[in-house]
Amino acid sequence: MANVKPFRAIRPRRTYCREVATLPYDVFTEKQAREAVAANPRSFLKIVRPETMFPEGTDMYGDEVYLKARDELDADIRSNFLKQDETECYYIYRQVMQGRSQTGIVACYSVDDYLNNVIKKHEFTRHDKETDRTKHIDICNAQTGMVFLAFQKQYNPEELIGQITKRAPLYDFISRDEVRQIVWKVDDPQEIEGLTRAFDRMESLYIADGHHRCASAAAVALKRRKEHPDYNGTEEFNYFMAVAFPHDQLVICPYNRVMKDLNGLTDEQFLAALPEHGFDVERVPQEFTEEEKQRGANTVRGKGEFAVYLSGCWYRLKAHPEILKKDPVGTLESSLLQDNILEPILGVKDIRADKRMDFVGGIKGFEEIERRCKEDMKIGFALYPTSLEELFRVTDAGLVMPPKSTWFEPKLQSGLFIHRI
Repeated sequence: MANVKPFRAIRPRRTYCREVATLPYDVFTEKQAREAVAANPRSFLKIVRPETMFPEGTDMYGDEVYLKARDELDADIRSNFLKQDETECYYIYRQVMQGRSQTGIVACYSVDDYLNNVIKKHEFTRHDKETDRTKHIDICNAQTGMVFLAFQKQYNPEELIGQITKRAPLYDFISRDEVRQIVWKVDDPQEIEGLTRAFDRMESLYIADGHHRCASAAAVALKRRKEHPDYNGTEEFNYFMAVAFPHDQLVICPYNRVMKDLNGLTDEQFLAALPEHGFDVERVPQEFTEEEKQRGANTVRGKGEFAVYLSGCWYRLKAHPEILKKDPVGTLESSLLQDNILEPILGVKDIRADKRMDFVGGIKGFEEIERRCKEDMKIGFALYPTSLEELFRVTDAGLVMPPKSTWFEPKLQSGLFIHRI
């Protein structure tokens, strides 16, 4: 049973929702974040990336940076630019991208469910990123970014959500990434009870995206419990803000890799090493068409295959059956690539720490791999995407995926909901 409750969201007035809404803080480079805030001073990015309001070179982890985020948030609330709902509500959040929609339930989810593995994770967090978000939540006294959760489709209260979404929405706009964002407020007591009952049936929830936000919310909750030993569990800091979607509505894109060098090898030596490590290599006789580049994942035809871009040419790699593992983690494409090519041939032991590596979300297509290899990288790897079923198998087994195994699209918008703790 998942412990979920409605909450009094702080949110932008309808007139300003599109100006405020922004992609999550961690999809921007510092340069991109600064440019976005300079172009749109109302963007919520100024609060989730407060270093953008300081000169370049400022320590982004300094206390004064987080205090600035708190001051900006409080100022927007005082000016009535942001307002807090008077009663506790659930919110239905729908995103429509390229004709596909996903509809989730925005609520407050239990920190204890996260700590007790009712809410399951599939990757480890990085200490620096977790510390950053922990300080941000604690000093702002608010969770400013949502965690992205998934649940098994059979628990989806479709009939009730269908009833709610027949009404006029609270927000309905096209965000800057060209995704339609629609929100309905649920303040009717019977509908609130109905949504709560749906979560009562759920044995597990799965973190799709937002592991650092989730871990940081839990860290702040534990800190505040120490500060308030008389806490009773109902305090807002015992919950974190998230949106949960039924898994059959979600799509995972491949999380592709690019690399600066070949670990001292020539092109010919690298290609010659691939069969020795379990791969057949076939040069693509001509460049992928524009349609294929846009499809991206479909051009990598199935599991055990990769597309590799090297020195202006594309190659297909197909794994030999003997290197395909059967355990939940070993079957992942990210594991297959890491275990058989990146580490033994290219010397990459930790893809998060190796400065030669970078990553390209599959939504950007093959064109982005080509662009990076022409600009600042030597080689690119396009992967077949992880499935939701694979994610569930890994987390249910108590295991974790290699870093950068999943890329969900569309991304959630920050700034539409804030949870004061």
